[in-house]
Amino acid sequence: MYRLLKLLSENDRLTTDELAAMLAVSPEEVAREIAEYEKAGVIKGYNALINWEKADCNRATALIELKVSPKKETGFDEIAHRIMEFEEVESVYLMSGGYDLAVTVNAKSMQDIAMFVVRRLSPLDGVLSTATHFVLTRYKDGGVIFDDGEKNDERRSNLW
Repeated sequence: MYRLLKLLSENDRLTTDELAAMLAVSPEEVAREIAEYEKAGVIKGYNALINWEKADCNRATALIELKVSPKKETGFDEIAHRIMEFEEVESVYLMSGGYDLAVTVNAKSMQDIAMFVVRRLSPLDGVLSTATHFVLTRYKDGGVIFDDGEKNDERRSNLW
């Protein structure tokens, strides 16, 4: 039921009755499919997408590219799993191209992210180099548009 997964990925707050009506099936069938997807690990969790720029808290995000030396026995998996264990790390992806891994990191400030890279990420055995890109504005994330047309240049204008 690809359509069920697509609907859930767009809005995980839809009820089984609403999903059933949209899919022209019974609520019981929707509930059964969702339970099977959760059990099989297809559905891994449910998250709220937060617009941190509008929330009253300090938060910085960076995309960090890593060149790593894979292990003979485990390839990239071992280092990816070590990186995933850091609480600052939101996501880790194996990539094609000039870098091997892409890591999304959140912290209270850009300085905290810089110190995370210098003190915890770069020294890991197998990390050859890093490239850190700080997120200045999220326009769209998780399929949701964050840029609602408001002018929000004040924060960015202080950066340059």
